[in-house]
Amino acid sequence: MSGLRRRLPPLTALVTFESAARLRSFTRAAAELGVTQAAVSRQIHLLEDMLGFPVFRRLHRRIELTEKGQTLANAASTALTLVADAIAEVSESSAQDELVISASVGFSHFWLLPRISRFTREHPGIKLRIIAQDEFVDLGRGEVDVTIRYGNGLWPDGRSILLFRDEVYPICSPDYLHAHGPIDDLDQLVRHSLIMHQSYDPVWTGWEAWLSAFGAEMPKRGAQMVCSSFTDSIYAALAGQGISLGWARLIPDLIEQRRLVRLTPHVAQTSDGYHVVLPHKGKPKQVTELFLAWLSGMAREAEAGWAGAAAVSGVMHERGGEDDDEHPQPGTAAAP
Repeated sequence: MSGLRRRLPPLTALVTFESAARLRSFTRAAAELGVTQAAVSRQIHLLEDMLGFPVFRRLHRRIELTEKGQTLANAASTALTLVADAIAEVSESSAQDELVISASVGFSHFWLLPRISRFTREHPGIKLRIIAQDEFVDLGRGEVDVTIRYGNGLWPDGRSILLFRDEVYPICSPDYLHAHGPIDDLDQLVRHSLIMHQSYDPVWTGWEAWLSAFGAEMPKRGAQMVCSSFTDSIYAALAGQGISLGWARLIPDLIEQRRLVRLTPHVAQTSDGYHVVLPHKGKPKQVTELFLAWLSGMAREAEAGWAGAAAVSGVMHERGGEDDDEHPQPGTAAAP
């Protein structure tokens, strides 16, 4: 290896020569390499000094390769192309084993992360990178393989597949209900400490929109606590700070564990749904296809579980459930 290094010119000089030889111009080579024309000229002179012969003829307003320069240019182009192809192949192979998933903080925290271990057990060789943020992630930038969004399924940067819709109802901690309950109707509900999260997303349903779906109004004093994220509003409810709006598909584990309980029989059905979205451009990677199949299966399994639970469960009160015949008709609302 040491002998090979002594026989080769500096890599910078060789790369500069290959660019200038291919483009037949020091000026265009400088633009391609992001350096000055003087820097290109210096590298060519360095190469020629090392080789002991000229590789270019400097003519009026142009250059041309010498015979030896042409031989060297052919070899340099072939060698650098082989190196570039090998790097691309290795990089692509590595990228094929990585899956980059984007989702909102709430969906990632409450739905995806509690289940993703099942995917990694089934596919231990796949590297996962999960980006949890509420800001819009543009699939056209090529930085994400798949994203999960709430909405109507129409986005300019990708094609969507519906996972499921949701329903929204008020929730609180058992301790809060024990101290302040029972809370059976909206007149009682609005007198309590309401927790909301501030969202600039037009599809988000806050307390005002949710109450309006049932002909009720937000109290003039407003919410007692305003959080910056849906996740924080749920944790505030868990801590007994008051009553928040819960999304049934995101918090089933907390309801099942009775860390949160549902209040009143009022349920707002969401008008849109959660979608998995793929970029328009290019064919999905194999790891993406595996994730889509797993995600679809998990959504079907979760839907079956929710349907079964809804058939047998009532609203949680300190004194028990209520008859379904007494429940009002569900309203309609949007969700995150």
